Amino acid sequence: MTENSQFIKNEGLRLHVREWNKNDDTTIVLVHGYPDCSHIWDTTITELATRFHVVAYDVRGAGKSDAPHRTKDYALEHLTTDFRAVLDAVSPEKPVHLVGHDWGSIQSWEFVTNPDFQERIKSYTSISGPSLDHVGFWFKQNLKSAKPADIKDIAKQAAHSWYIAAFHLPIVAPALWKSGLDKLWPHVLQHLEGIEDCSPSASQKKNGATGVRLYRANVIPRILSPQEKNTQLPVQLLVPKGDSFVTPTLFDNLLQWAPRLWREDIDAGHWIQVSHPEVVANRIARFVDFIESGEAWTGVKKGD
Repeated sequence: MTENSQFIKNEGLRLHVREWNKNDDTTIVLVHGYPDCSHIWDTTITELATRFHVVAYDVRGAGKSDAPHRTKDYALEHLTTDFRAVLDAVSPEKPVHLVGHDWGSIQSWEFVTNPDFQERIKSYTSISGPSLDHVGFWFKQNLKSAKPADIKDIAKQAAHSWYIAAFHLPIVAPALWKSGLDKLWPHVLQHLEGIEDCSPSASQKKNGATGVRLYRANVIPRILSPQEKNTQLPVQLLVPKGDSFVTPTLFDNLLQWAPRLWREDIDAGHWIQVSHPEVVANRIARFVDFIESGEAWTGVKKGD
């Protein structure tokens, strides 16, 4: 399986884009999260690239892509123009099937709810990354209801999101990565997820220290002042039930934002594409095949 890579430019930045099986007509674009780069998808790509044109790129600040110095340059609107540049380079004429994990999923919600992309995205598979706007409305709705169960859900998610407060401190998070957390990262994954034989990425220190700007540029503004973000595109939601950072209840009201929804809860942790790559590849391929078949959508679907 031959990998082709290139650098494309957007807003004066170089973005590193990797491709496999370029001759296939069906394109899947994979967007990674924090503190990762595109290599987090490698084992899943091995499964997918035998049948599809697969694209994975390093988001700004990660991997071999350039890293802006200003926090405001990591805002969702800039990530959106990066995605447009990637599409123009790898699939300028045909819509793609989009897959996002963690922050890759958070930013991909911005793409699929953007009217400008409705003809350029054919389906979306979201893993462990809700829309920040949807989260903002979720918090407001739960607080307004004041039901004990809803307040408990808020408290549970807040406990899972402790690290977000730390990431807003200007020195702490980057200092941790620069002092050796990058080398310890495989042990963290083993402890949290039971993942064995996971070597740190060559860009792990950069991914972690720089990627915290994604949180600082976006989380508080979007959650405090959420916008209506809807999509009519078909969405597959894969929910790892053992996720240490994102609770499944965050997605319980997703139908109001994405009515063409297929949800499956899976016994796995946050980095499911590393711990269960065959499962992830299977679910992505199954969904892509379903959408490509043109079969009529009959409402909400649940995984087998």
